Parts: sequence; C-alpha cells; structure tokens
Amino acid sequence: MSRKVDEAIVLAGGFGTRLRHIVSDVPKPMAPVAGLPFLLYVLERLRAGGVRRVVLSTGYKHECIERFFGESYKGMPLVYSRETEPLFTGGAIKKAMECIEGKSVFVLNGDTLFDVDFHRLAEFHCSRAVPLTVALKHMDDTGRYGNVSLGVDARIIGFREKADNLGAGWINGGIYVVDKEWFCQVAPAERFSFEQEVLQKRYESDVFCGVPFDDYFIDIGVPADYEKAQADFATGLFLSLPSAESMTGKRYLFLDRDGVINRRIVGGYVTSVDRFEFLPGVPEALARLAGRFDRIFIVTNQQGIGKGLFSEADLRSVHAFMMQRLGQAGARIDAVYHCPDLASADSRNRKPAVGMAEQAKRDFPEVDFSRAVMVGDSISDLQFARNAGMSSVFLATEIPEDATFARYTDWLFPDLLSFAEYLLPLK
Repeated sequence: MSRKVDEAIVLAGGFGTRLRHIVSDVPKPMAPVAGLPFLLYVLERLRAGGVRRVVLSTGYKHECIERFFGESYKGMPLVYSRETEPLFTGGAIKKAMECIEGKSVFVLNGDTLFDVDFHRLAEFHCSRAVPLTVALKHMDDTGRYGNVSLGVDARIIGFREKADNLGAGWINGGIYVVDKEWFCQVAPAERFSFEQEVLQKRYESDVFCGVPFDDYFIDIGVPADYEKAQADFATGLFLSLPSAESMTGKRYLFLDRDGVINRRIVGGYVTSVDRFEFLPGVPEALARLAGRFDRIFIVTNQQGIGKGLFSEADLRSVHAFMMQRLGQAGARIDAVYHCPDLASADSRNRKPAVGMAEQAKRDFPEVDFSRAVMVGDSISDLQFARNAGMSSVFLATEIPEDATFARYTDWLFPDLLSFAEYLLPLK
C-alpha cells in the first residue's frame, strides 16, 4: 500500500521547567541554540525531509512562536493549533489532528531533534499498514527515557517506564507516524497523555511497529543536553549548508561588518576604535577565507555619519585598526565600502540597494556577481545579495527578531568561523 505522508504535527507547547533557570522567557522549543531557536532546526530537518506542511501545537507563550515564524518557514506552510489550557501530549495531538489534511502524519516533539530519514520512516509505516510507527534510537543507558522491546517483524511488544539501571536498549525517539482516523477513534477525552493512554495501553491490541535509526539524537529538556546542543550545533549542524558543487565556482566574497566582523552595538554605532570588538573567531576565519576567495570586500551601512554621530575620519580610524589586526592574523580584505546616507534618503548606495557592489565592480572589473557570496546578519544584507545576483549566507551571531531571513538566504551558519570551517576544514 502506498500512502504519502507529507504533514507533521510538532508539539511546541512545553514549559521547559528543568530549563527555567537558563531560559525563562520563551517556550522550551524556542530556547536559543547557536544563535537560533531550537524549533528552527526541527523545522529545517522536516523541510529537508520532504514534509510539505507543519501544524505547530502551541500553548505556553504561544505568541513567541507565532511572532517569530509567522505563516511559513522557507515556503513550508505553518498552521497553529493553540491550547487555551493544558491538554497534555495526547490532547494536544488530538486537537492538532483537526488541522491535518492527509490520512497519516508525522508527530514529533519540538524540544527533541532526531535526525531520521523521514522518507524511510513513512515508507515503512505505509508498507506495513499499521496505525502507528515509532522511530527508535539505541542508547547504552535507557534509564532516562525508558525502553522499547521489539518482537518479530519489528512489532513493539513492550514499553518500560523510566528507571535506574535499565541498561542498554532501544528508546522511543519521539517521532511517530500516526494514522489520523485510527487515532481519533481510540483517543480518550481531551486531556490525556499520549505515551500512557495510547502507546502503553494499546500496543498489545493494536499493532505498533518500531524502526531503528542510528542518527543524531538530542533532547534539550535537561541543562546538560541543552549545553551539548550549543556545542554540537555551533558547527552549522542541521542547517541548510551549501553543497561542495554549489560553492565550487564562488570566487568573490562580500561581507557585512557590524554583526559579522565585529560585535553590533544594539541601538548604537561603533563611533571609535575603543567601541570596536571583533566577534570570536573572526580573524582566524578571515585568514582561512583569504586563501579560498580571489577577492574579499566589506560593504557596510554607516548612517551614524549621516546623523552626525561620528565623522568619516572616525570611520577611517576604526577601519585602519580593523585592517591592522586582520593583517596580523594573516587575513586579507581587498576593499571596504561604506554608505553614510540615512535610511530615509533612498540612497543607491545603501543596502539593500547595490551601489556598493557596483563600486567594487568598478574597482575590480573581474568581479562576477554570479560567482559571489554575500555574508550578513540582516534582511538588508540578504536582499542586497539577491538584488545583485549573488548567493547569500545568513549568520545567526545574534538571535534574530523573526524568521523572515529564511525567505531570502541560501544558507545559514552560526558565525563566520563556522562558515570558514565548513569551506576549509582542518586536515
């Protein structure tokens, strides 16, 4: 039997009690990891896995999620199923099922990333014609999660509760394929636990299957794993990284300055050398990139000059300091272009307009924008790239206000060093 599974329900209403002392002002799936909300990585993997449409089941501080993501992520529609009171996992799924169009749906937790092959999981589920399939992960110590017992023909024959000294085995990885009609028939009243009232009570009467996956798994529900995710994801893991083929012909690099090279002053400007602070790893990154790109340019809006907050001479001093430090690190910048005009001036030179790119082209006629990459941390940087016909990289050096950047960028990285390390890994 062939049935397409291309929708997902993501449970994103968690309080994050165990992370409350670390992340207190957002729902747990919105906890920042390597500069981006954890939920973004989950959506990224769903989109990469061929999921067409996602229903986000929200509750606690739902407005944070809705405001950040809006109605779509990289063209993938997002629908919100909002709890007005806690429905627990089962009730949340039952309510979200009202938004599902197809016969079967992926269900997963918004605070867990299990990088499974969604195609393979769906194909297995549909080929067995079972009502529910669970993605399984092998763990040397299953005590924190409980474990799952598999019988003949991948049938689940037992769920064991969390307990000390359970030993090695399969755990429930928190990703399911569920048949909508079956679930709505067997689901209890509105408030119930999916794990207790469905999985553990019905696996003997209804055939559930388990599919083992040996892929990356992390649950950020405890501080230790939240910190581990920070380190793991800082490499650009689970983002849309450029393929080797797509980057082969890129020979010209354009960089924004504030938020890419140096720390951005929120609500202010780098008016003097003593306010200029390199972001971590930037000199090393640019030293690596100097051997990868034929030309490297900085293009920066500096309307603080237009506002009279600092002068052209002040800016030259800042850039002289920047270039000296980069030169000491073995880095190279071929030219720095800036626009002093106010945002209200409708300037041809102010990003997202392409005047600074055109200046670089006049000074270096060999520059081909179709072979160029623009690296920035704002929407105007990405629009500048698109307007000039360049590829673009978004750096999440600070948590963005919303996910609008995802509509414009080709690739995402946590910072400039991650981008450099991806292009030029150490041997």
